[in-house]
Amino acid sequence: MKFKIFYKNFLIVFFVDILLLSAAMIGAYLIRFEFSIPMYFVQSLKQILPWVLLAKLSCFYFLGLYRGMWRYTSIADLLNVIKASTVSTLLILAFILFKYRFVGYSRSVFLIDFILTILFIAGFRISVRLFFDRYSKEAPTPTDFLSIFKLLSNRKKDRKNLVIIGAGDCGEKIYREIHDNSALKYNIVGFLDDNKNKIGRTIHGIPVLGRIDDITVLIKKGKADEALIAIPSARGQQMRRIVELCKSSGIAFKTIPGYGELIDGKVTINAIREVAYRDLLGRELIRLDEESIGAYLQGQNVLVTGAGGSIGSELCRQICRFKPGSILLFERAESPLYDIELELKRNFVDVNVVPILADIQDKVQIEKVFKKYEPQTVFHAAAYKHVPMLELQPWKALENNIQGTANLVEIASKFSIERFVFVSTDKAVRPTNVMGASKRVAEMLVNCQNKNGLSKARFIILRFGNVVGSVGSVVPLFKKQIEKGGPVTVTHPDVTRYFMTIPEASQLILQAGAMGNGGEIYLLDMGTTIKISDMARDLIRLSGFEPDVDIKIEYIGLRPGEKLYEELITEGENIVPTNHEKIMVLKGMECNLQILNGQIDELATLAANQDEIKIKAKLQEIVPEYSPSH
Repeated sequence: MKFKIFYKNFLIVFFVDILLLSAAMIGAYLIRFEFSIPMYFVQSLKQILPWVLLAKLSCFYFLGLYRGMWRYTSIADLLNVIKASTVSTLLILAFILFKYRFVGYSRSVFLIDFILTILFIAGFRISVRLFFDRYSKEAPTPTDFLSIFKLLSNRKKDRKNLVIIGAGDCGEKIYREIHDNSALKYNIVGFLDDNKNKIGRTIHGIPVLGRIDDITVLIKKGKADEALIAIPSARGQQMRRIVELCKSSGIAFKTIPGYGELIDGKVTINAIREVAYRDLLGRELIRLDEESIGAYLQGQNVLVTGAGGSIGSELCRQICRFKPGSILLFERAESPLYDIELELKRNFVDVNVVPILADIQDKVQIEKVFKKYEPQTVFHAAAYKHVPMLELQPWKALENNIQGTANLVEIASKFSIERFVFVSTDKAVRPTNVMGASKRVAEMLVNCQNKNGLSKARFIILRFGNVVGSVGSVVPLFKKQIEKGGPVTVTHPDVTRYFMTIPEASQLILQAGAMGNGGEIYLLDMGTTIKISDMARDLIRLSGFEPDVDIKIEYIGLRPGEKLYEELITEGENIVPTNHEKIMVLKGMECNLQILNGQIDELATLAANQDEIKIKAKLQEIVPEYSPSH
């Protein structure tokens, strides 16, 4: 079968070369005689043409011109064309000299023929290479001309006309990648940009057609089938406007995510996705001190608890950017652990990725992990976070959030790690629920390690609000409700929350880890609060529906443990600015570790007995600002 394909392709190439070589010789005669060949020389052309073809095709064959793949034509191949043309021309001249003594033959014809032969043969091979580079990602046999005809016939049928919104660096990079990758079935018809200086100019020959507002006119003229928003630096208001314009014009649209979501800030076609709610937040690009972060991560053994979770998995991705010696994925859920392990091994081949199926509640298991792998830095992101669920089963919050953290802190201190970063929450501030109170107790425990000088390790706490798109957050819930046709359930018309994106939170965790000396509570700049009802309306519109018309919004009342608004600072904590505009540090209260450890032991006993009333009472004793809702 393979021989038949090779033989068919060889015949096609051979036939094409016969046509090109014949055209070169005939063209040489036409040029020499100014396109009016005397009859006498017509006869000599007919007489010599078969011998010319025989000499040239033989030289081409023996010098390897039929062994190369035209898809990969190189300078070496072009040199072989010149060599074969030179040798064949010399043989032809020698033949005519000895047989005809050049009687009836013009010497200049053969010089012109030599030049045209190189131009035709080399030019055609280069054209084939350029064609496949432009229109085919795969590497079919370059001599299979049927594939060329197939690509040409299907090109317009398969491709969509794409307009790129944003004529900046990102738009230019996306254009180049689409242009160089024919598997991406797009014809780029133009750019749109609000910068007046760019309108009317071109990028790689593609015009900047007008302002972003002109997209409706572009659609009406039938010039675009799809739009790509290529403005990674866009703020929330700008993204909302562009999305509304795309929706009102009826065009399908996607986006390049913000720079914070792009690993190493690299814009690639693989990053293109549907517009999500986090794009409408328009959070500013995080400025990281990569040198200080790399100083404590590069070459280190780093352990991340909750590595399969939303924050934990993104934290692992960001850590791997700084080339740790090993990253230990500590996770008790098997499937998420497997997923993040595969992803990291695929994307960071130089990092030793170690999956550890383990539970922070198992102290013996934790000690074995520390003894075997000797982590130097720990990021503790594992926690139970679902507020209503933990109100129903408060002992689970104690077992996981408090006792699990206590286990990690004790073992980490025992093995003399360098840095322990604890991921906390704004719900730990004046908590009204068990989840928040349990995280506050865990904060106190971590904070006491340096306050009491018990460990040389740096124990650092990081506190922030809700993360858009995390497992169990309100955004996935709203999306599921919208998919089912509604209603979208909101607890209260006035309920507000702080929100940030997963990459933003993870990057700031790393930054705080570099800044901390131990005993600090770092607070992330969460921006302004967002009304949950407004978020629901944005998500409904983003899904192509009209709030309160196509999809209803229902208010169901606050759930157990919930409050109308969240806080980031509790009484007795003083904000101190840092050298990072997105991070503040709080001076926590002094603590007595001996008393706290005794209280935690009492909580463990209450948890074992599953005594809900006494659990809440004890939590209120430890955290006076805790006001449980009933």
